[in-house]
Amino acid sequence: MSSAPTEPDSVPEASRDLPPRRLATLAVIAAVVISLDLVTKIVMVSWLADGERVPLIGDLVSFTLVRNPGAAFSFATGMTWVLTLVALAVVIGIMRFARRLRSRGWAVALGLVLGGALGNLVDRFFRGPGPLQGHVVDFVSVGWFPVFNVADSAITIGGVLLVLLALMGRDLDGSSTRDGSTA
Repeated sequence: MSSAPTEPDSVPEASRDLPPRRLATLAVIAAVVISLDLVTKIVMVSWLADGERVPLIGDLVSFTLVRNPGAAFSFATGMTWVLTLVALAVVIGIMRFARRLRSRGWAVALGLVLGGALGNLVDRFFRGPGPLQGHVVDFVSVGWFPVFNVADSAITIGGVLLVLLALMGRDLDGSSTRDGSTA
């Protein structure tokens, strides 16, 4: 009697040594970010009037409902449709990279950016004044910093992680350019 091989013949030998694909990690993180973003925006829009401010920690931290037609810091407020197209390009780019993804760190970082981009795209498509021109709901105000939301936070944290991973020499496939190993 011959025993069945422990590794499937369909898996090329070169890929047997690679870390597992991390697509599920990316998808779960993106789904959590989108869900949190959507729920918090629904709650804030139903609770606060436009421009209304509710202090949480004195003047330092508050909820302030703002509908932002632009990007971060209200940049490009007259270019909402362009921002929508840029966000769509980011989503498509991440989905293309996801096929090669084997690094847990990159999966987390890209999941945060993808979830944040999709969260704000939901506003761009489904909020007034209309499709591709919708204003993003922002509601967290901290000191002098511009008002932001969960999606913005996820994009920022994911972006910082991407920079750190690049500086550490970590690649999408889990390898390290510094020591030639895989993680």
